[in-house]
Amino acid sequence: MHQEDQDTSGQKRAEPRERDSSHRHGGRHGRRREEGYGREGGKMAQTFRRGRALSFLDNLIVKRETLKKQVNDPDFEAIREVVSGELKAVDQIIQEYIQAFELYDTKPSQDTP
Repeated sequence: MHQEDQDTSGQKRAEPRERDSSHRHGGRHGRRREEGYGREGGKMAQTFRRGRALSFLDNLIVKRETLKKQVNDPDFEAIREVVSGELKAVDQIIQEYIQAFELYDTKPSQDTP
């Protein structure tokens, strides 16, 4: 709704109008879906999420390798059993993570205990 009023100087001024319903409800993203952009954007988002999942898996593998070194390190002799338990837990998490996110084509490690 666009209304015009005259101010005291005699000039017309526009009052703010309501946004149309497509802008309120669909906006930029709604139009993209209607125009067929959703499929391409979906693939990019899926690739991005998979990349993030693989990056997190890499972090888990680094933690696993660190724990493996600590298990064999004489400086950690006093807590070897704790570190060993953590190593087993991280191994289990890695396997569950690979299964949950269907990351079967990745190689978590060559040697598993």
